[in-house]
Amino acid sequence: MSLVDVAQASVLPQAFAQIDWERPWLAELREVGEPVAARILRGASVAEALNAASRCADFEFVDQHALPPGMAYERFIFENRRIPTRDSLHDFFNGLIWLHFPRTKRLLNQWQAREIAAQGVGAVRGPLRDAITVFDENGALLFAPQPLREALRHREWRRLGEELRPLWRQSRLVPVGHALLEKLVSPRKNITAHVFLPEGGVDPGADTNLNLNLNINLNVDADAWMARHFEARAFATKPFNPLPVLGVPGWWSENENFCFYDDSDVFRSGFQKNIQQ
Repeated sequence: MSLVDVAQASVLPQAFAQIDWERPWLAELREVGEPVAARILRGASVAEALNAASRCADFEFVDQHALPPGMAYERFIFENRRIPTRDSLHDFFNGLIWLHFPRTKRLLNQWQAREIAAQGVGAVRGPLRDAITVFDENGALLFAPQPLREALRHREWRRLGEELRPLWRQSRLVPVGHALLEKLVSPRKNITAHVFLPEGGVDPGADTNLNLNLNINLNVDADAWMARHFEARAFATKPFNPLPVLGVPGWWSENENFCFYDDSDVFRSGFQKNIQQ
């Protein structure tokens, strides 16, 4: 075991003990994630704990050392259906996203592998790989009524958090980025998600498209929706909207104060670049 491995092992229990599974952003991951974290706290590696919870035979989690030196991570996953995993919160949340959104993760991995095969691995990822990385690390999916979607697009923060506050009860924000979830273990006001907004309606897998202005199916299978509707060419344009997630009503008690959204260092206009830390 290297000195780095020893250092990681010494802080791992403390890091996992800090996860508060009552947080709303972990609601969809808690049923699987909390027992996985408990196995890790009892001494299992992150890969072992994730494999014990997996019901998918299409891929498995392996120790990071299984990745051959010099081989691209995404190419290795695509060719071997094995996911190199370190004993860290970052890779733990990545594993949970694989378990919950396997079709989406496989689609993004296929795109990555295709781009690597065509262009190799260079100093610049290229538009598609860059967009995938942004979403994979910090992405989220928002099913919401049209007024909320428009307010987010135009970064109308007071309208989004105050005037339209009741509409959040008709919405569903699905965190997909594993770095986003890792950062939220220690919540800070400026933690920002890159949000993908479904256009028009939500297809729940049946023949009927639901109009988001009138009727939203909040139980839609997010994994199936993303795998069905994400398209590489459009994705490469980074069609994401920055959202400081602690501004989501119900996610953080401090945003009940109307002054919360007046912090221009966090809730910035479209002419400024949002902080993403």
